[in-house]
Amino acid sequence: MRTGGIDSTQIQNMIAQLKAHATRPSLTPPVIKTEPTAAPKVEFSDALKNALEGVNASQVKAEDMSQKFALGDDSVSLSDMMIATQKASINFQASIQVRNKLVSAYHEIMNMQV
Repeated sequence: MRTGGIDSTQIQNMIAQLKAHATRPSLTPPVIKTEPTAAPKVEFSDALKNALEGVNASQVKAEDMSQKFALGDDSVSLSDMMIATQKASINFQASIQVRNKLVSAYHEIMNMQV
């Protein structure tokens, strides 16, 4: 009997394979960690640099796609170009908001009484 393009015997074979795999004992026992591993420390400057590089990469990609679309390249559709442009815009606006918060925090710290 065929249902939706897949034969019912194929479905039964897949189920049998899944059951056989589930009941097969694993070759190595699972490792149980008793102590949580410390997360690697990330410097603020490195995190900020990586974020800005990501924003730049999205803007470069959007610019490249818009140039290809303007030149009539069939590999770039209008929707893909518009989505890339909007992503770049959102990334840029988010980085502006982070910058504004940093400047605000800096001014607040500088105005503190010692």
